[in-house]
Amino acid sequence: MVERLHQKTIGTWRRRVIVMVRDPVAGAVKTRLARGIGTARATSVYRHTSGNVIARLAADQRWDTGLAVTPDPSVNTTSWSHRIPRLTQGTGDLGRRMQRVFDTSPPGPVIIIGTDIPEIDPNHIAYAFAALGPSDVVFGPADDGGYWLIGLARNGRIPQLFHGVRWSSEHTLADTQANVADLRVTHLSVLDDVDDAEAFSRIGALGGRRILPVTDYRSN
Repeated sequence: MVERLHQKTIGTWRRRVIVMVRDPVAGAVKTRLARGIGTARATSVYRHTSGNVIARLAADQRWDTGLAVTPDPSVNTTSWSHRIPRLTQGTGDLGRRMQRVFDTSPPGPVIIIGTDIPEIDPNHIAYAFAALGPSDVVFGPADDGGYWLIGLARNGRIPQLFHGVRWSSEHTLADTQANVADLRVTHLSVLDDVDDAEAFSRIGALGGRRILPVTDYRSN
């Protein structure tokens, strides 16, 4: 049985990275990519990318790394290390599920990422936590109008970030930012996500190998 994130860390102030993951079952992950490169290959890409991103971040002791797993019954999947704490994402669209993570996590700043960005490494996360010192919210913009990272300082009232967000569109980042217009916001560098065959042809090979850290991820 995997350790549950909130049972392990409740009441303890820590920086936390929560990786939103889906049980890598063929036909249930990377469906847009699968239309271009086939279901089996797309599932393999997801397994490699998610596994590499999780391993890269969980090895860093500057924060606690946990997995938010969907669908809920797959929380005990053996697809990832059993030593990484997990929680279920629950019901609702992506916004409701991410809001639940922010609302219910123990004290401390929280960063949420997905696994579609093979380039993510600990330096990105360290810079994001540093940005949450002077800022309330941090975004890692993606080149398609979405974002690969969102983080909250969680110093006081937790904002409702995702009302009316048009997911999987060029408006996703702008819609989310509109919900935090009264807060201090920092942007990280733009990274490319692997959502379709065109993106896979550009950077998909990164999903199959470990990526060494680089020294600077200043915002654009």
